[in-house]
Order: sequence, then C-alpha cells, then structure tokens
Amino acid sequence: MPLVDTKEMFRKAYEGHYAVGAFNVNNMEIIQGIVEAAIQEKAPLILQVSAGARKYAKHIYLTKLVEAAVQDTGLPIALHLDHGADFDICKACVDGGFTSVMIDGSKHPFEENIALTKRVVEYAHDKGVVVEAELGKLAGVEDAVKVNTRDATYTDPDQAVEFVERTGVDSLAIAIGTSHGAYKFKGKPELDFARLEKITNLLPGFPLVLHGASTVIPSFVEECNKYGGKIDGAQGVPEDMLRKAGQFGVCKINIDTDLRLAMTASIRKYLTEHPGDFDPRQYLGPAREAIRAMVAHKMRDVLNCSGRA
Repeated sequence: MPLVDTKEMFRKAYEGHYAVGAFNVNNMEIIQGIVEAAIQEKAPLILQVSAGARKYAKHIYLTKLVEAAVQDTGLPIALHLDHGADFDICKACVDGGFTSVMIDGSKHPFEENIALTKRVVEYAHDKGVVVEAELGKLAGVEDAVKVNTRDATYTDPDQAVEFVERTGVDSLAIAIGTSHGAYKFKGKPELDFARLEKITNLLPGFPLVLHGASTVIPSFVEECNKYGGKIDGAQGVPEDMLRKAGQFGVCKINIDTDLRLAMTASIRKYLTEHPGDFDPRQYLGPAREAIRAMVAHKMRDVLNCSGRA
C-alpha cells in the first residue's frame, strides 16, 4: 500500500464522530513506536514532520523511514508537513513525496493569509496533494512556532467560512483555546466549544483540526522531574475535552509534546538506573515502548479511532 492522503480518513472521521491522530516524528524509534500502536489498535494514522524535524533528520531520511513503515505494516498512513511557513517549504514537501502539507499563514493579515494559502492549494492540488491551513493564532512554543499569549487570537467563525471558500483548502486548523507546548493555563483549562460548534455548523462536513492538543500527561512530567528534569507548571488539554471535540467536526488532533515527554521520561529513568550503560539500544528500546503505550492510549481512549483503519 502506498502513502495515502487524508481525504478518506477525514470523511470517515467526520461521519463517525472521531478524530485521527497526527503525531510528530523526528527519528526511527519515534516512528516505530507510533506505528506499533497503530497496528495494535488498527487505527488510521498521520505522521507529520515539522520544519525543525526536517532540518534535524533531513527530508530524505524521514520520508524513507515513513515509506518503510508503510511497507512493513500495510497501514493507511499519510505523511504531512506540519506548520509550513512559506510556499517554498510546502512546494519542496509536495515535490518530495508528502501526501499532505500545512501552510501556516496565521501570522499574516487575513488577505495575505488567503493569498498565500490559495497559492499553495493550487500547486499542491495540481500534484494530488491535500492542504491544511490555519486561521487564528495559538499561543505557545513548538519548534519555530512561537506566539505570546497576548498575541493569540481565536478563530472568527464567519471568517472561517470565507477563508475556506476563497482558498479551496482541504482542512482548517482553528484556535479555540489550545496552545503549543507544555504550557500553563491561567486557571482551569477551557476550550471554546460554542465557537467550535458554530464553525462546524457554518462549515458542515468540512474537517477541522486542533493543534496544541497534547494532554501533558502528569506521570511523564513526574518521571522527567524525578530523574533530573525541571518541568514546572506544565499543563495540557484534558482528555475529556479532546474526546468532546471529535463530536464537533474535529477530524485531526495534533500530538507532539506528549511524545517528547514519554520518550524523555523513559530515557532519563533508564540512564539514572543504569549509569554504566552506554548502548543507545538499551535506552532507546524502552523509550520506543513508552511511545507505543502512550499513543495506543490516545488512539483508544481519547481519539476514539481504534479499529477504524
């Protein structure tokens, strides 16, 4: 089975009221752990690459690792560019074998965002590749994406309709209160479900995307801190809120921070308990297993996409 795009995934997810997990990848062990979870749960899967990951591991290494995962498992896997900052990186990923790209023009004024997104859509669609865009700004930090809380803005529902109609984009990342990274809420975490419901009603059948949706699982934070870390005040999106989002047209939920925490907690624990061990296989193996267990939990208990592959 070759790599797939997200059209059929999102159609099924929208109709079935669940979300597909989009997991950020940086190396072989992360990919293997995620894919092993998808096999276990028989779940559809999006593996996504940020500009930072692409720079770190190189485009060709990541694409070949993902192709190996498809060949090894036969799973329907989409390869997605996360937060493409400009036309050139989107074009490079379209030309380089990605089946989905995100153009993030949310930092630009509305008309500039439309113009940039439309240009990417026209190029990608001509090559059979789907496009995600973003309207509204999420607070937080993830790779090169850095937005202060005061600069974050929620997605305007009426603008969302105009944006989709004028760009021809295939899915839309919206801002309703999530945030990138292991961030801190001021008070109780809340998502604006009234806004989400309005956008869903104005764009019936259209797939929406949530970025910054890691839960920041407390046990991983505790493990990191126990074995030499210092992660203070980390707090993510409660899992019940993510489950609810799948009922309102959210077909794709991005997860990155929880992957990093699961891997880092496992490695710190192993190296603390085995200070004389210097074989990377010995500490990366348990880290891969930690990722598998965490992703399987997300697929089964949060995204509700188990058995949907």
